[in-house]
Amino acid sequence: MTIQQGQCTVFKKNCLSALENFAVGTPYTYKIALYTALADLGPDTLIYTTTNEIVGTGYIAGGETLVVVPPATGDQTAYISFENVIWDPASFTCRGALIYNSTTGSAVAVLDFGSDKTASSTFTITFPANTASNAIIRFS
Repeated sequence: MTIQQGQCTVFKKNCLSALENFAVGTPYTYKIALYTALADLGPDTLIYTTTNEIVGTGYIAGGETLVVVPPATGDQTAYISFENVIWDPASFTCRGALIYNSTTGSAVAVLDFGSDKTASSTFTITFPANTASNAIIRFS
């Protein structure tokens, strides 16, 4: 089992088919779920799964709702990011995450933390700056 970071192919297809929408007022809700090192997540991930999702204090299955930073463009790139996510209280260990459309269940992107991360009081995922060269989701 491995966690491989990147955008999910189904997300790219859904974007081309107008099945994703990050604009203000969208009917879609996006979430982030956390996983153990035993998870098998990567570009071929199709949907949110509970298989090897973490359990622990302060964590609810399905993860947290993401707040979308409005889409922007620059340097011939369209991009979006999210506000940081905080679990507080938190007592768990995770190795990666899945961003997904919780309205449809469709996978968006996989995050690989590089090693197990253990929280004993709070756990924060800090998203990169919402710029053309740094945003978590970019199309160029």
